[in-house]
Amino acid sequence: MKIETLFPLDPNVKVRTRFAPSPTGYLHVGGARTALYSWLYAKHNQGEFVLRIEDTDLERSTPEATAAIIEGMEWLDLSWEHGPYFQTKRFDRYNQVIDQMIEQGLAYRCYCTKDRLEALRNEQEANKEKPRYDRHCLGAENRSPNEPHVVRFKNPQEGSVIFDDAVRGRIEISNSELDDLIIRRTDGSPTYNFCVVVDDWDMGITHVVRGEDHINNTPRQINILKALGAPIPTYAHVSMINGDDGQKLSKRHGAVSVMQYRDDGYLPEALINYLVRLGWGHGDQEIFTREEMINLFDIHSVSKSASAFNTEKLLWLNHHYIRTLDANYVAKHLEWHMQQQGIDYHNGAPLAEIIPVLGERAKTLKELAAQSRYFYEEFEHYEEKAAAKNFKPEALAPLSTLLAKLTQCDWTVEAIHDAMSQTAAELDIGMGKVGMPFRLAVTGTGQSPSMDITAKLVGKERTLARLEKAIAFIQEKKIGAVLDN
Repeated sequence: MKIETLFPLDPNVKVRTRFAPSPTGYLHVGGARTALYSWLYAKHNQGEFVLRIEDTDLERSTPEATAAIIEGMEWLDLSWEHGPYFQTKRFDRYNQVIDQMIEQGLAYRCYCTKDRLEALRNEQEANKEKPRYDRHCLGAENRSPNEPHVVRFKNPQEGSVIFDDAVRGRIEISNSELDDLIIRRTDGSPTYNFCVVVDDWDMGITHVVRGEDHINNTPRQINILKALGAPIPTYAHVSMINGDDGQKLSKRHGAVSVMQYRDDGYLPEALINYLVRLGWGHGDQEIFTREEMINLFDIHSVSKSASAFNTEKLLWLNHHYIRTLDANYVAKHLEWHMQQQGIDYHNGAPLAEIIPVLGERAKTLKELAAQSRYFYEEFEHYEEKAAAKNFKPEALAPLSTLLAKLTQCDWTVEAIHDAMSQTAAELDIGMGKVGMPFRLAVTGTGQSPSMDITAKLVGKERTLARLEKAIAFIQEKKIGAVLDN
């Protein structure tokens, strides 16, 4: 049977993997890990990676889900050499192969009604037999192809399907356990298991990395590939991901959509690094650059056991990457969160300068954006507890003295620090008596990074105006207290 290739199959490419999601929802973390393992195996072997959208479920597949999958892959930077391909655009190819299989006796038309199939199943169950089609229509060539029918693959009845799974080892399934699979429905649409086979064949897929829920499909697909005379890929079925409680990962454990992690303030590097360790490792190493993952990854080293998702560990990794990645790169991701929170970050210090200052405290970009607001916007209120403690009448002297000194000084971290030290020395008070009211005046909160660098980034004009506002606030509060008495 002639192979129709979608693209020229480069004979120099020894490994070609694929990620083939169904666009019935978002890209979830389990799918993202499968995509990552498939991508890494291709890259490790100087191979190619294919993105294929398996959209044969016409009722549940949506353009929005397709867009969400592609957006997730792009955000994770799992680029593909070929695709995205869509199964719905290949129905002519599938039907061409099915028609050839019917001609060659590899498949046959089945005209059985639902009532007959149900009666057959009931009888087999009553006899404690495994329900399977009884080949009633095999050899019914006298029936018209125009009558309603499905097409079934003529599965071998003897022997077994044996394959060496790259993760799980040797797997053997007796052909007596397998049915004559329907490969084309009554409405003329080809079925999932058949489309996958033709796609993997046409696209020259050498290694199929997918979830363990597909293990039951593999022997059926191998038998169809053998019937077509097509090469059999190496299969690797990875285990599921559970939540911390050992139950299958779901929304109750937190985010399960890749883009939800983006929305929650995670960097793609953190999620990729975390996902690669959910079932694979290299000694005790926890943090991997992408280059290290590519160089070290081996699909045969992936664990057979289910993995437990630990959000705290992911948060730890995210904090690490916020602190250690190039600030200009982190700033590109932070921009999205600033926009989401309505912060005009163009009116102030560059984001890349803010990140090293706030990064030690913020574990997510969402937190970092929220904490950075005072660098770019004015605030209406002071933190209540901090104001009660630090905006007492005795704060007027250090704030007024500091204001005078800052008005005259150059706007450098060193000069601001010197102004604070000189104020404390002149008034014979501790630096805390200067720094704490200064912090509250400039940021509106009781916590911030060191005030010399904070004020430097807030800017001279803003800092002086906020000091004046704080002094006026304390004076008004002082007058109010006198009047009350």
